[in-house]
Amino acid sequence: MSTQETAKKFTELCKAGQFEAAGKQFWSNDVVSLEPMQGEWARVQGRNAVEAKGRWWAENNQTHSVEIEGPFLHGDQFALRFEMDVTPKGKSRTTMTEIGLYTVKNDKIVEERFLFGG
Repeated sequence: MSTQETAKKFTELCKAGQFEAAGKQFWSNDVVSLEPMQGEWARVQGRNAVEAKGRWWAENNQTHSVEIEGPFLHGDQFALRFEMDVTPKGKSRTTMTEIGLYTVKNDKIVEERFLFGG
């Protein structure tokens, strides 16, 4: 499967709201996830750790909607633009925009790197 095919299938699952299924199908066992923040979720490695980060997000944010643009391809990478309407636990409802940059090797995502809008 090419990076383009991986990106297309991963994106289709995400657009359908099936983020967990997308991860289960496409994350490598040693996937690295990088967030532009401090703390324990700034860099996690391994499928179990990335799944735990996803559970933490779901437990600490009420997601009202997610819009996704992409994929945008370059070599072994693709990017998605996310616009999320969320209410973080104990805070006001907000709209977040971020870019997810994904690196693919052997049909699996080996790194996901998130960039936040300023």
